[in-house]
Amino acid sequence: GNPELPTAVNITWSSINFKTILQWQPKPSGYFYTVEIHGQTSDTRKKCILTTETECDVTDVLKNVEETYTAHILSVTASVMDNFEEPPFAVSEKFTPYAQTVLGKPEIQNYTQRDSKLSIVFQDPLTPYTFPNGSFKSIRDIFQNDLEYKLYYWKDQSSGKKDAITKSQTFEVSVESTKNYCFYIQGIIPSRRENRNGQESMVLCTSIGRNILDEYGAEVFIIVAVIAVAVITLVIALSVILCKRKKAKAAREKEPLNGV
Repeated sequence: GNPELPTAVNITWSSINFKTILQWQPKPSGYFYTVEIHGQTSDTRKKCILTTETECDVTDVLKNVEETYTAHILSVTASVMDNFEEPPFAVSEKFTPYAQTVLGKPEIQNYTQRDSKLSIVFQDPLTPYTFPNGSFKSIRDIFQNDLEYKLYYWKDQSSGKKDAITKSQTFEVSVESTKNYCFYIQGIIPSRRENRNGQESMVLCTSIGRNILDEYGAEVFIIVAVIAVAVITLVIALSVILCKRKKAKAAREKEPLNGV
């Protein structure tokens, strides 16, 4: 072999929705890396041959997602690849895509709040794997009944959260008809010991129309009310003054002229 070549360290698997990237250190100088993926039952596959990068997309050689894999990262020179010497290499931790890939963010397609019902429709994240017709598989196509989704929802401007669970792509929950609600969704694999919870979707809020108290608070409402009362009082006072002046003027006009 060639034991003087450095071997890879800090090898990590990064996988979201089954798109899997292998990463390691250090950056090579005067040599290359080649990645070998070893499965428990599958043949060894080479990826990123003679690369100077320190990451490798290995998604396409992990199609059997329930198999457990290890990666051998070989430190090689171009000449070593041409002969039968075994180059120095480092071995990764074991990785099982089905058990360890992270669930990505669900995409919320539509939501409505009508009367006392909040309805939400969302889409499963897609994976890089395809059906024979070329369409992409979703995480539901792979996890099937192992997949469920959790909805967290709360009154707008409140901190108290409620939650609901579904195995479908819709939620319908009861809410107060006069309040706006905010919410987000995340996928869950209950059978897992680790990485059970997926990434959270973006937070969205309904807008059924707020009144002044909801929008600005009671203090601003009180100030507006005081101003309104003051304006009304002023109008009444001016009306009374003008009325008295008119009566006084009319009375003066009816008095007989002096000396007549």
